[in-house]
Amino acid sequence: MADIDDATRTELEAAAFRRLVEHLRERTDVQNIDLMNLAGFCRNCLSNWYRDAAEEKGVTLDKDAAREIIYGMPYAEWRARYQTEASPEQQAAFEKNKPQH
Repeated sequence: MADIDDATRTELEAAAFRRLVEHLRERTDVQNIDLMNLAGFCRNCLSNWYRDAAEEKGVTLDKDAAREIIYGMPYAEWRARYQTEASPEQQAAFEKNKPQH
């Protein structure tokens, strides 16, 4: 691996994170259950990890605020606009492979 100093690595990681969040905001066709079934995490997981990181730094961030950061809008609004009912196949795959985090 390239010799990267800590500050540069942090900047690169932050840029990659911002790009991931933007990608997920644009791909509203990809449902959270699809992400969970394929990758073992979803937008809600990402918002929980963001909140955990904030709390480690002494920053108070509630669940709704963390979700709005990831979704780019209030979670209830995102659900109303984009969330679809999970198919029986999606639900079965989720139950079979449910992540343990």
